[in-house]
Amino acid sequence: MLHKRVHQDDVKSKEDDPVYGGRALASSASKYNIPQNEMTPRDAYQLVHDELMLDGNSRLNLATFVTTWIEPEAKQLMSETFDKNMIDKDEYPQTAEIEMRCVNIISDLFHGHTNDQKEACGCSTIGSSEAAMLCGMSMKWNWKKRRVGLGKDTTKPNFVVGSDVQVCWEKFCVYWEIEMRTVNMSQEDGYKFNPNKVVELCDENTIGVLAILGTTYTGEYQDVKALDTLMEEYNTKTGFNIPIHVDAASGGFIAPFLDPELEWDFRLKWVNSINVSGHKFGLVAPGVGWAMWKDWSFLPEELIFHVNYLGGDMPTFALNFSRPGSQVIAQYYNLMRLGFEGYRKIHQACLDVTFYLRDELEKSGIAEPIVKDIKMPLIAFKLKDGLSYDVYQISDKLRYHGWQVPAYTLPKDCKEVAILRVVAKEGFDYDLATLLVKHIKEAIFELEDEGKKAKVISSAPKVC
Repeated sequence: MLHKRVHQDDVKSKEDDPVYGGRALASSASKYNIPQNEMTPRDAYQLVHDELMLDGNSRLNLATFVTTWIEPEAKQLMSETFDKNMIDKDEYPQTAEIEMRCVNIISDLFHGHTNDQKEACGCSTIGSSEAAMLCGMSMKWNWKKRRVGLGKDTTKPNFVVGSDVQVCWEKFCVYWEIEMRTVNMSQEDGYKFNPNKVVELCDENTIGVLAILGTTYTGEYQDVKALDTLMEEYNTKTGFNIPIHVDAASGGFIAPFLDPELEWDFRLKWVNSINVSGHKFGLVAPGVGWAMWKDWSFLPEELIFHVNYLGGDMPTFALNFSRPGSQVIAQYYNLMRLGFEGYRKIHQACLDVTFYLRDELEKSGIAEPIVKDIKMPLIAFKLKDGLSYDVYQISDKLRYHGWQVPAYTLPKDCKEVAILRVVAKEGFDYDLATLLVKHIKEAIFELEDEGKKAKVISSAPKVC
């Protein structure tokens, strides 16, 4: 006889049901409209948990800069604070206090200034992209106020960036109707941003210029000090007072620990604002970022809103409103738990693994790094000319083992160069790096073998 299909409504699951997943899951669950009836917590958990097994393993995701491993104690603190709304500072005053402590600590790392109440200028955000938007808005607003004071036109703002800019800055210019002027990278410049070309694109409508500490494409530390010297000369000559914003999403939590003498931050005259990702090398699970200003004079008061419907006066400067306080708590946990020396040790260990990868790839004779002077735990490399396979084929082969290693082309004027990139985050140790190298070599061997077979087949005589 035909078996009747079991519907979810016909079967009741029990907490002690021995069947894996519970008998309530004997039929397909509703996916695109809400189910008619409820299910037990156990069944709902198992349903979602099992589907998520189809995702990639985040620990093998070498494409992302985002933290994929955190300590159990940090996870516990995050689970205890998911329900605390970061915006509600009157209800959660200690969470607000912890946020301000983080701002002061990060500002101190970046050599920022405090006001009379010893408060540094900055705020937490959902991620570094939101922080970039906030800093960009403040640049535009400050430029507009100066123009209005001079009685000049304010309808044609522009922003000067390198072509290796992260997409959030393209969004910023589109969303806020700003012309984005681009300095293209070139092979002659070593695939690097040339700060000398920046001033050529500046004029009275330039709201600011961008420098990147750790580019998404190659991990390059752009020469912020050289740019600052150029802007000093230009601003002195023109009287325009064009500021520098540093996108330190990746390098902001590395340079203070591994290159403390490197001048890229608020020590430089024209660096007025910085964005940084706490959920990258700040070692917090996503998502938290930090928008920082040299001091309060660079953050326009007009952009800070005050609300009282949550109880008390709530000053807020954010694109988002409600968001969990858990990531901010985790950031504070890391700062307290690791201290300066702990961060230094972790980042140095990751950098050492990066150097190991670089050496192994160079030994293979088929790859070479794009950036020779590696400053952060990231290696971007291209294949040498004349090979019968490309970076995309290697990336595909690595996916068979679970590795996610992105293959992509460089920006405008270097689009003919395709590269692979590996971000060596905490949790990616020598053993995993050795396995990655092994799998890269296996992928190369397979691709070479496939190429030889294809050549044999193509050269074989055709049978009529």
